[in-house]
Amino acid sequence: MQPTLSRPADSYSPLYFLAALGAGGLAVSFFMWLMFWVPHPGQPVPVFEDIAAAFAGGDAALRGMIAAALLGIAGFAVLSLRSLVWNLGALRAWTRSEAYAAFRASNAETQLLALPLALAMAVNVGFVLGLVFVPGLWGVVEYLFPVAMLVFLGLGGLALWLMGRFLGRVLVQGGFKCAANNSFGQILPAFAFAMVGVGLAAPAALSGVPATAATGLVLSTFFLVTAGLIAAVALVLGLRAMLEHGASVETAPTLMIVIPLLTVLGILTLRQGHGLEVHLGAGGGAADTLLWLTRLLSVQVLFGLFGLLILARMGYAARFLFGAENSPGAYALVCPGVGFAVMIHFWLNQGLVAAGLVEKFGPVFWAITAVALASQAAMVWLLLHLNRRHFGRPRAPVAVPAE
Repeated sequence: MQPTLSRPADSYSPLYFLAALGAGGLAVSFFMWLMFWVPHPGQPVPVFEDIAAAFAGGDAALRGMIAAALLGIAGFAVLSLRSLVWNLGALRAWTRSEAYAAFRASNAETQLLALPLALAMAVNVGFVLGLVFVPGLWGVVEYLFPVAMLVFLGLGGLALWLMGRFLGRVLVQGGFKCAANNSFGQILPAFAFAMVGVGLAAPAALSGVPATAATGLVLSTFFLVTAGLIAAVALVLGLRAMLEHGASVETAPTLMIVIPLLTVLGILTLRQGHGLEVHLGAGGGAADTLLWLTRLLSVQVLFGLFGLLILARMGYAARFLFGAENSPGAYALVCPGVGFAVMIHFWLNQGLVAAGLVEKFGPVFWAITAVALASQAAMVWLLLHLNRRHFGRPRAPVAVPAE
C-alpha cells in the first residue's frame, strides 16, 4: 500500500531548492551589517580580525549588532545547508519517478536550474562564513580564488547543460506551451547564471593578482550576458502569455523574480567596476555608481509594486500562505524581499554615502537602513513560516506543483 503523503514537501518540486536559496540569501543579508557598519581598512570586505577588533573596542550597541549578525549568518547558513542536502536527496529519488518523466516534457523543466542556483548560493555563503569565522583567511585568499572559480565554472557548466537540454528539446521537437508560460518562471535560469557570474566576479574585485582578476572579469561577463539575454526573452514571452491568458496563480510569486536578479547583477557589475578601478584605473566614480544603483532600484520598486498588485488581486496570501492550499512556488517570495534589502544597503552606502549626499550613521542613513531591515525581518518570518507549513506537521493537502 502506498503511504499517505503527510506534508506538502512530500510532493517534491525543484522549486524547494528556493528554500535553500532563501536561507542562503538571508545569511548574506546579515553579512551586509558587517560589510557596511564595521571598519575594515586594508581590504574591501570585513574579515575575522576586523570583526574581533570592532567587538573588543565597540560599545554595547556595536557589540550587540555584531553578535546578532554572526548569529544570523551562522543560523541561516546552517538552515540553507540542511535544506540543500534534503533537496539533493529528494531530487535523486524523484528523478526515478513517473512524475519526473512528465515534468521533463513540460515547460517546468527549466525549474531544474534551481539546482545550480542553490549550489552557487551555497558557495557564496561558504565564502561569507570563511570571512567572518576563520582567522587569517585573508592571508591565503589568493590561493582560494582559483579553486572558487573552478567550482563556479563547474556549476555554470551544469546550468548550461540543463538549459541546453531544455532548449534542444523544445526547439527541435517543439512542445513549449505558450499558454502555460503565463508567469516569469522562465527567468529562473537567468537567475542561476547570474548567481554563477557574481561568484566569478568576486576575484575580479578582491584579488590583488592581475591575472586572477582578469580571469574573473572575463568569465563573469560571459554569465552576465547569458543571464541578461535569457531574462529579456523570458520577460517578453511571459508578459505576452499573461496578457492573453492571465497570470498563473501557483507561479505568481515569480512576477517579482526580477528584483533578486537585478540585485545579483548589480553586485556583479560593482565587483567588476572595483576590479577595473584597482587594476586598470578605469572604474566609474561615486556619481556613476549612484546613478546605476538608482536605476536598478527603480526597476525593482516597479516590479515589486506590479507583483504585489497581482498577488493581492489573486488573494495569493490567503490561499497559499495562510489558507489550506500549499505551493512550493511560495518560496519564490523570499528572494525578492532579501534582494531588495541587500540592494538598499548598497544603494545607501556605495551610492548616497559615497557620493556625499547622506552622512554615514546620521538620521537619514538610519531611516533608509530601516527600510532594508524591515524587508529583511519580513523575509526571516516568511521563510520560517513556509518551512513550518511545508516541512512541519501536516496542515493542508498535497502541495500544488507549479507549472
